[in-house]
Amino acid sequence: MKTWSEIKSCRTNFLRILSLIALLVLPVFPSAGQIDTTKIKKHDQEHPKKYVSLFDSDDILEVFLRLNLSGFLKKTDRNQSFDGIMTIHFSETDSIDKKVTVKYRGENRYQTCRFPPMRISFKKPLYESSDSGRIKSMKLVNQCQLGASYEEYIIRECLVYKLYNVVTDTSFRVRLLKINFIDSEKKKKSIIQYGIFIEPEELLASRTNTLELKATSLSQRHMFPAMIDRIAIFNYMVSNWDWSVAGLHNVSVLKSLRLDVEGLGIPVPFDFDLTGVVNAEYSIPPPDMGIATNRDRKFSGICRTRGDYQKDLMMFLDKKEDFYSVVNNYPYLSKGAKKDIIAFLDQFFDQLEKQKSLDNLIYFFLENCKKL
Repeated sequence: MKTWSEIKSCRTNFLRILSLIALLVLPVFPSAGQIDTTKIKKHDQEHPKKYVSLFDSDDILEVFLRLNLSGFLKKTDRNQSFDGIMTIHFSETDSIDKKVTVKYRGENRYQTCRFPPMRISFKKPLYESSDSGRIKSMKLVNQCQLGASYEEYIIRECLVYKLYNVVTDTSFRVRLLKINFIDSEKKKKSIIQYGIFIEPEELLASRTNTLELKATSLSQRHMFPAMIDRIAIFNYMVSNWDWSVAGLHNVSVLKSLRLDVEGLGIPVPFDFDLTGVVNAEYSIPPPDMGIATNRDRKFSGICRTRGDYQKDLMMFLDKKEDFYSVVNNYPYLSKGAKKDIIAFLDQFFDQLEKQKSLDNLIYFFLENCKKL
């Protein structure tokens, strides 16, 4: 006969076996009202948040945009908007469809071009990466007109952004596009042309730890001296007269979120279609600009000392090979276009390589700078 302690031990083992059986059986037969977490996990996996990579590649991105194209091209109302569907093809097997609203943007190009630039607003936002926030809207630059010359203009403009990327990381990234415009009203044939996506201000601010400022009352004296001076010299280098901090004309302004930085603005230029590097036939300076052609360089920077100008110009000279590498390695430009751009940039860099010509350029800056 078993002792009491032996009986007690057997009973304990039996209860443990029952507990194990219960643990195995209960998940298979959930009680009424119990939440089935396996279904929730499966549902979440079926609808993951899709992250897109728009600005990490130089490959041409193919885009289809379906909208009332005939209505858009009429330009009957500057404030009119158009609903559409944008399909972005990242590869032959990977694409995304987004409902969008299209609005006009730009000043000169809205008046001059058959295809004015667009602002694309997404009904449901895109996510560029897990830590960069949402893309709710984005600037899209189209070819001004159809034709080979205007294809080259848009490619050259994309290149200017990449040249400014050499100067600073606080600059807009861009992506060259092949855009297929499809008329949802079926009144016009589909149109294929080049275009540019410009990095949204929100993404730029996120990756640079800054905040975009909207105040139009700012001037160059409210900007970090080093940054505004670099923009002024860069715009002189590429021959860009169509910019101004006042009124935020083709310039966005950011403010650093670091506590140890003074409350000065960080200017970021955009829209380079009127530059001498692009050399568009419609880029005609107004009479009050003081230059005859878009390849006549104009300096619009704030007045500094001779030493300040020389220091900044030497920084550009140090980056000369980086600038030229961007041009020579850009796969979408013809040899003739690259040769033309390099020759135009040579006019600037030749002034920096000898002290006498450098002194003459600094004197030109001192004579034409803005006394703010």
